[in-house]
Amino acid sequence: MNTSTLLAPLLEGFFTKRLLAQRRVSPHTVASYRDTFRLLLKFAEKHLGRAPSKLALEDLHAPFVASFLDELESKRSNGARTRNIRLAAIHSFFRYAALEAPEHSALIQRVLAVPRKRHTRALIDFLVRPEIEALLSAPDQKTWVGRRDHAFLLTAVQTGLRLSELTGLKREDVSLNVGAHVRCEGKGRKERCTPLTKSTVMVLRHWIDDYPNGSGLLFPSLRGGRLSADAAQHLVAKYVAAARETCPSLAKKRVTPHVLRHTAAMELLQAGVDRALIAIWLGHESVETTQIYLDANLALKEEILAKTQPIESKPGRYKPEDRLLHFLTSL
Repeated sequence: MNTSTLLAPLLEGFFTKRLLAQRRVSPHTVASYRDTFRLLLKFAEKHLGRAPSKLALEDLHAPFVASFLDELESKRSNGARTRNIRLAAIHSFFRYAALEAPEHSALIQRVLAVPRKRHTRALIDFLVRPEIEALLSAPDQKTWVGRRDHAFLLTAVQTGLRLSELTGLKREDVSLNVGAHVRCEGKGRKERCTPLTKSTVMVLRHWIDDYPNGSGLLFPSLRGGRLSADAAQHLVAKYVAAARETCPSLAKKRVTPHVLRHTAAMELLQAGVDRALIAIWLGHESVETTQIYLDANLALKEEILAKTQPIESKPGRYKPEDRLLHFLTSL
């Protein structure tokens, strides 16, 4: 009996039913998963000689998936992190396939057993206070773009919102009255409110009052639409380059919009805020995610060192062996 199961209906159902209808994942997740399967299907077409619409689920067995992941690293020069992201998308699909095609459970379990690749976890980058001040001083606030960019950077550093959360903010999401805060929808469709400082409130109030716009977006593009991720990254890079003239230490750092999020977290940590509260502030799913900020906080480690009892030890002096004894020893 032929138990072959076409891949196309399963994959279409995975995107339409599982990701979009049931889980309601973000467009970013859909795009990431889409790109993974486009690469996988092109790899299969090249190595199996069949059109993607003609492939069967059985074609994507564990050794085949492993060879695809290996090619990502060897031919496309992807790192372990990217490899793991692609594998996570494949695992998600095969967990869906386990429900829709249980007759292939053995094959599915072997694919799900393909392990993530371990990689070195570098310390995060973040800005210290002089670097923050230099960055916020870089935009020319006499222009519309400069006012927008200054408000954008200040909001990013103070709130720690993700890039997608920042660019998606609408003016109606900002409350500048008593208990000033900004409301956003983060990962997992979870809404959260983040308080605003008095200085951020003042900047945003002037920005909103002086420059009304019809789109309703808090930080619109020149055409009134939503800032793209590339545009926001270019915005940050432009002002970091300008800020380097007054703050040379920025030349040693690769500053991205996500580094501004790390900066907000480090500001909270250095102010003595508990790790669990920082996780709530940032919208982390787990408190353990906040561990990266503890690892990177050298000032906190220096405080710990100052509280310890130093080990008493004196440096010794090198005394060469007698020349004659050295000769005899070498025989």
